[in-house]
Amino acid sequence: MEKHEVVRLLINFKTIEEFENFREFGLQELSMKEDLEANIIEDNSESPFYGVYFGNKLVGRMSLYKIDKKFDRYFEPPHDYYELWKLEVLPGYQGKGIGKSLVDFAKNLGLPVKTNARQRSDDFWKRMGFEPLTYQKERDRGESPFVWFPEGVSEQIES
Repeated sequence: MEKHEVVRLLINFKTIEEFENFREFGLQELSMKEDLEANIIEDNSESPFYGVYFGNKLVGRMSLYKIDKKFDRYFEPPHDYYELWKLEVLPGYQGKGIGKSLVDFAKNLGLPVKTNARQRSDDFWKRMGFEPLTYQKERDRGESPFVWFPEGVSEQIES
């Protein structure tokens, strides 16, 4: 499967228009659009979104947020880690390795990665080398956390 170039997406009207093609379009993008319209953020400022283009069409995207280790309730030893959200590849572009390229990009940043498996995506995350965590009611509150452990990192067990 070919490797696809992953780029950090810019916050501008073109990117936000492209986001409207994705099923997971929501509050995050709407607030970016409102910020742009109110000139709070500079056009072309960096966003937490990364994407893959096919020609000049955005066909896959995800958001990555770096979480400080003082908030880590997943990894042992505690680590800074990335939360991966809104991974989505447009229909017609799925099955071409675009999702894998996005996930590999996150893993190559060298920190543990946490995501929430949604819409029966467990098999995808397992193929990407992620493992489901032991469900902890207080911590997970109905989420289904899957994590990728870099070498030397394991699951934080509730004490």
